[in-house]
Amino acid sequence: MVLNPLHGPACQRTGVVKHGQTADGKQRFLCENPACTRQTFLREYVDKGLLPEVKKPIVDMAMNGSGIGDTARVRHISPTTVIETLKKRASHTSHESRGLVSGRAGDIEGSDPEG
Repeated sequence: MVLNPLHGPACQRTGVVKHGQTADGKQRFLCENPACTRQTFLREYVDKGLLPEVKKPIVDMAMNGSGIGDTARVRHISPTTVIETLKKRASHTSHESRGLVSGRAGDIEGSDPEG
C-alpha cells in the first residue's frame, strides 16, 4: 500500500490532518500551517463553484463586461454562484472603499481656501 502525503492547497506543506466530514460525508482536511490562507479544504470538490480558481475569473469576466448568464455558461457553473460571488466581492470592496471615499469627500469640501 502506497501512501501519498497531502499538501496544503495554498502553502504546499505536508502538515495536513483530518478535520471531520462534510454533510455529504466527504473527508475534510486541515493544514496545520497557521500562515496558510486556506487551512480547511477537501481533497476533491464536487461543486466547481467553490474552487478559488473559479471565483477569480468570475470577477475578471464581470469587470470586462460579461453578463451573469454569459459567465455561468462559459465557466460551467450556476448563475446563482456567479451572483453570490459578485455580491461577496462587492461587499468586501464597498467596506474598504467606503472609509476612503468618506475621508476624501470631507477633505474636498473643507479644502476651499476662498470659501
